Amino acid sequence: MNARNQPPPDPDRDDDCWSAVCTRDARADGHFVYAVRTTGVYCRPSCGARTPRRENVVFHASPAAAEAAGFRACRRCRPDRPDSQDAARVAAVCRHIDAAETLPPLAELARVAGIGPAQLRRVFRAATGLTPRAWGQARRAARLREALDAGAGVTTAVFDAGYESSGRFYAEAHRVLGMTPRQWRDGGHGTTIRFAIGQCWLGAILVAATSRGLCAVLLGDEADALVRELQDRFPRAELCGGDADFEQVVAQVVGFVETPQRGLDLPLDLRGTAFQLRVWQALRDVPAGTTVSYSELARRIGAPAAVRAVAGACAANALAVAIPCHRAVRLDGDPSGYRWGVARKRALIAREAGTSPLE
Repeated sequence: MNARNQPPPDPDRDDDCWSAVCTRDARADGHFVYAVRTTGVYCRPSCGARTPRRENVVFHASPAAAEAAGFRACRRCRPDRPDSQDAARVAAVCRHIDAAETLPPLAELARVAGIGPAQLRRVFRAATGLTPRAWGQARRAARLREALDAGAGVTTAVFDAGYESSGRFYAEAHRVLGMTPRQWRDGGHGTTIRFAIGQCWLGAILVAATSRGLCAVLLGDEADALVRELQDRFPRAELCGGDADFEQVVAQVVGFVETPQRGLDLPLDLRGTAFQLRVWQALRDVPAGTTVSYSELARRIGAPAAVRAVAGACAANALAVAIPCHRAVRLDGDPSGYRWGVARKRALIAREAGTSPLE
């Protein structure tokens, strides 16, 4: 067999992995990484660095696994970043999904990429944070929302977006849109949203909820501006002032802002793409009093190359503090941007850490 056509080494067999490292076999890139105990660094099999001693080498199935074991990425071969060939494959698959009338099966996408299904799933997830199927579902949902926003009929929008049947779509409509498709097209028409405005140490706070849970927690200086922001988000929903029971909900949210360590035991009505939902869940796992870099957050969701997309998901969050996007910072620790102002972000971080509040 021609060496070019030989299959890559089996990552479960150390002898094959070591052989690939010794020969700098690029075919093994993406299948595993090797880490060197004496340097604390992990590399691609094809890395041009000096070959280490065998007794100092351990193998890991992915960059995330190597970093979980305490190793850092090699600055020469950058194993934590997808290579240009993988990026081209992912782009080709994305284009193919977008052009298809229905979501293509994984085997078809693998043929487009020119690699096996398992390798495609690894490469695609490393680049986007999602499996090809989840990415396709998110794009399908985005097309549906765009069509409904443009005024298309519900049935037309459902089939044009790539759903194979209306029954399948309606089974997951609330997960995709957070409401019925007709309500979405009509700007939330028929959806009742209770809201109330209060004051907290950060200024004005607006708390809004549907029957499913909190749908917005907004911060600002002026109450009127917060109401306009809620109206822009749900232009035709029925907005009504909260009753005495809802005032208790607002009090819980304000209490949580004052003392984040107490936690917030309220349901959330989250509306976002599959990728955004993964980022928001990862943010909820970050303990109060600590921060996480955007790049580390990207690694935690299995998408080390999607740092910009992670930052975008943080910016799209409409549930201040409940989804603690203020705990995401730049690699150097700088707070960077925040939907409700960097000063508030710094103050939240400081208060949670037990240091100085607003300056």
